[in-house]
Parts: sequence; C-alpha cells; structure tokens
Amino acid sequence: MLSWEEIFVLFVLLAALVSFVWERIPTDMTAILVFGILILATFLPFSETLPSLEELLSVFSNPAPLAIGALFILSAALEKCGLIDNLARILDGLTKLGYRGLLVVMVILVALISAFINNTPVVVIFMPVVLTLAKKLKTPASKLLIPLSYASIFGGVCTLVGTSTNILASGIIEAGGYPPLSMFELSKVGVPLMGLSILYLVLFANRQLPVRETLTSILSDEERKEFFTEAFIRPNSALIDKTFRNSDLQKVKGVRLLEIIRNGVAVEEKLADCTLMAGDRLVLACRPSGFVQARSVEGLRLAVEEREGLETISAHEGAIVEGVIGPRSTIIGKTIHELNFRQRFRMIILAIHRRGMNMRERIDTLPLEEGDTILMMGTDQAREQIRRGDDILLLDRPHTSPKDFRKQAPIVMGTMIGVVGSVSLNILPITAAAIIGVAIILLTGVLRPKEAYASIDWSILILIYGMLGLGSAMGTTGLSNHLASLLAGLDNLNLPGNWNLLLILACLYLTSTVMTEILSNNATVVLMAPIAIHLGIALGIDPRPFIIAVCVASSASFSTPIGYQTNTYVYSVGGYRFADFARIGLPLNTLYFVGTVILVPILWSF
Repeated sequence: MLSWEEIFVLFVLLAALVSFVWERIPTDMTAILVFGILILATFLPFSETLPSLEELLSVFSNPAPLAIGALFILSAALEKCGLIDNLARILDGLTKLGYRGLLVVMVILVALISAFINNTPVVVIFMPVVLTLAKKLKTPASKLLIPLSYASIFGGVCTLVGTSTNILASGIIEAGGYPPLSMFELSKVGVPLMGLSILYLVLFANRQLPVRETLTSILSDEERKEFFTEAFIRPNSALIDKTFRNSDLQKVKGVRLLEIIRNGVAVEEKLADCTLMAGDRLVLACRPSGFVQARSVEGLRLAVEEREGLETISAHEGAIVEGVIGPRSTIIGKTIHELNFRQRFRMIILAIHRRGMNMRERIDTLPLEEGDTILMMGTDQAREQIRRGDDILLLDRPHTSPKDFRKQAPIVMGTMIGVVGSVSLNILPITAAAIIGVAIILLTGVLRPKEAYASIDWSILILIYGMLGLGSAMGTTGLSNHLASLLAGLDNLNLPGNWNLLLILACLYLTSTVMTEILSNNATVVLMAPIAIHLGIALGIDPRPFIIAVCVASSASFSTPIGYQTNTYVYSVGGYRFADFARIGLPLNTLYFVGTVILVPILWSF
C-alpha cells in the first residue's frame, strides 16, 4: 500500500513525464516546476517521508553535473582549435572507397571522437562534411546522416566521458556507497555492440535508409534563380501613398519585397502594409521572369538603370543556403518577426523544416527551435557574416576554424589526454580532473571565460538538477524501493538457473530504453539508476549489472528522432520522416537489448 507521500511523488513524476512527451513546455522548465513543487511540499506540516528542504538542496552538491559542465567547456575548446574539423577532413579523400567503405570509416571515426567529446558538436561539425561527400558520391545525404548520429551514440556508450548519462550514473552509484564507474568499464559491453552495429549498417543501411531530399528540394528551379536588385520610387509615381500589398508591384509574379530603405534607414514596420513614398529604395528578390516584369511597373526605376544622381547598384544573384539552429544559438525561442531577422542577418527565410514538416506559411510567427533547419536567401557577404557566429550553422560547406587558434591545439589535446589519463589511472575523480582541465584552458587563453560559460548547455544541467530533486523525493518516500520491489517480484517465478535475474535485467533495460526514446537520456538515467540500486538491494546482490544495463539503455536511442539530441539534428537536415528512424533503428535497439542482456551477466556477475 502506497503512502500519500509516495502517491504525491508518483503524481509529480507522471505529470513530468506527460509534460516531456507533450512538449508544450521546454524540458528544463518542466524540471524547474518539478523542483519548485517539491520545495513547496517540504513545508507541509503533516509530511513524514517527503525530503526536507536541506535534502532537496543537497542535490546541488552532486559532483556529476559539475563534471558535465566542465566537459562541455573542454569540448568547446576542441571545437574552437580545429581538432574536430581536421579529423572531419580525413573523410574528404575517401569517396573513392564508395558508399560502404566511406560509411565504415565515418562511423568508426565519429564513434572514436564521440567516446571522449560531447556528441552534439561532433555531429554538427560533421554534417556539412557529410553533405559535401554525399554530393561527390552522388548519393542522397539521407543515406549517411542517420548513421552519423548513430555513430556518435555508439562511441558515447563506450566510455565514462562519452555521454553525460554515464557520468550521472557514476555519481549516483558513488552516492549509494558503491565504486564509481571507471573510464573504460563500459567499453567491455560498448565496443562489442558497436562492432556488431557497424556490421549491421554496412549490410543493411543502404537498403533500409530512405531516399530523402534536403530542404532546397521544395524549391523549383525557377525559385532557386532569384536575384537581388534595388529600385527606387520616382516622384509622381503611381505607387506613392499605396501600400505594397495594394500596389501594382505586388501583382508581379516572381518578386519579393525584402526591405524598404527610407532616408538611409531600413523601415522596421510590416513591409506589406507600409505606405510607399517618393524616393523609397526597395530591395527586391526577383526570379528571372519577375526581374523583367518589375522593370515595366510604372513609377518604379531599377537602380541599375538609374543615371540621374543616384549610385549605380548592380543586380546580383541571391545565394540560397541551408542552415541549422545551433545548440548555442541566441535566437532559440524567438520568432522571425521578433528577431527582425531580415535586418539582423541581411537574409530572408524561405522555409523552415522541423520534425518532418516543411513550413512555408506564416513562418514569421513561428518560434525557432534548436535543430530547426532553415532555408535562407541572401548575399555572399551576409552568408559569411552568419558563418562567423554561433546562431546558425550553415550547411553549404564544411566548417573551417580560424588559423589563429590552431596553434593552441597541442594545449587542448594535452589537456584532454591528461583528463582521460588521470581518471583512467584512478589518480583523480572525473569531476576534479575536468575542472582542472577547464582551468588550464582558461589560463592559457584557449577560451575566454565568456566563451566557456556560453559553451555550457545550461538547459541540460537544469534538467539534471530538477530530476535529481525528483529522484531524491522518490528515494526518501520509498517510491523507488516500491518500484524496484515490483521488478524484484519476478524472482519468485522460480525459473531454472539465473533466468529469473536475466528476466529482471531484461525488464529493467526495456523500461529504460522506452523512457529514453520518449524523454531525454539524462532524465531517464536519473530516474532509473536509483531504482536499479534498490533492485540490487532488494534481491541481495550487487546492483552493478543493473546500473550498467540502465547506462546502455539510456544512451542507445535509435528508433525515434526525439530521444537523443543528435538524432533531432539530422532529422531536420536530412528531410527524414519519423518512421525512417524506426525502420533502421528498431533492429539496432533489438541488437543492443539482446547484446546487453547476454554480455552484462557474463562481464559483471550478479
């Protein structure tokens, strides 16, 4: 019989799960709300088992999130100095190996890097490289992008620092009084599973992966040939005192109004409803046919034709380029209208691709999300300006780091080797080693403090702390113990040998893998790792095999594009449908499930 405290915490847990699946509220905001509700509950006078305020706040003393934040910074340093770029360029000369040969090299290389670096920047940097290679191979990019994301997951499972879930699980184990995970402990199961997964991709990826077009395919050949030009409204023009919406220019097919410049300043109000005035300079995007028709509009004079005191401005072709909203973007959550995107970036957005949908209508009012792929048109100068920032990651060509930072690569590489080596040799715990590594990066000037802080994905840390608070409440009320007891009850089936324990291990893995496909990997491991520990205690055995299973299941997210962040990125860029991940990913989920259930009891005895 559950106590009212356990029922209350179970209700909060279920509400959080619904919010995660519903996606109307960001996951980090859900975590804050959960933590706030639990704090308010500490003041209830008739509570006996709910955690106290001090117990809830003690989650901030957990060292695991500190280690995760520090590793974000170290990954940013590796990205800045060009080490990942240089490794990515190794693939450039391998197109002669053909599709399967390139696939093998790409997966192994990305997995190796992802075993020691945060997965997201690795995939983000490799995406333009893969798109370029796909063109050279004359192969759809959709045949390579999902394997790119999967490769980062393969590598992340293999080491302690490969993914934040492993660090969190290690911290929870240590808090429970057990030895933390060693640097390469998970390699014993991760490496064999990775080898089998690579074999599966080589044999079946080309057949199972769909042929999907990128976002530019929604444009016709005519639309891709839009040109920019400028025109001005002559005195006594019939366009004066009319809005663009009601003018003859609006009736011309193949013409877009991008900007109105009045007295040297861009007009900020809604362009379609702006009243035109004599002398206004209009920035237009015209298809070839529209360019010709625009010249015939009465009272409108193209700047290239004007010779009466105004500078001649040549028409130039508008470059169409795809970009993805990056993990450190400052424009996430804002609409195109709020950003004044046209003036800020000197580009216009033609379409947005999000989770299998191409959106071309009412995009001005659509809040941008991380991982959105946007189709933009603008000048070469505007495109290069965007390339220098972190808000939009362009996919037209591989990223190139400034040469000034490459001389710092030995410092960063030496620091990373020191961090991994000191943890592997049990000289330092992961948190201490990572923080020392960050100190070296900052002292040597590889990153400025502002850059370091900006490289941390604070939403993930907030999610972790919120879920740690919920995990604490589940532990103090006894809910974790009750849930573990339900699984432990399978031991009463009296199956021969260790089949009872194998069944329990399988159920724990399946529960974790389903949760990680619909939630996040970090939320899953924070909620399931304590249950794994209580399960071992209830059965009177070492809980480590159960913890290892939870670690693997929490990271092995292959069947949906929402369970793992890298899947979400390639989902938009590759133009995939939701079912595409299930088709190629379900066999991988099955492989990891069967492989874990077989290998874990052999490598970590009950």
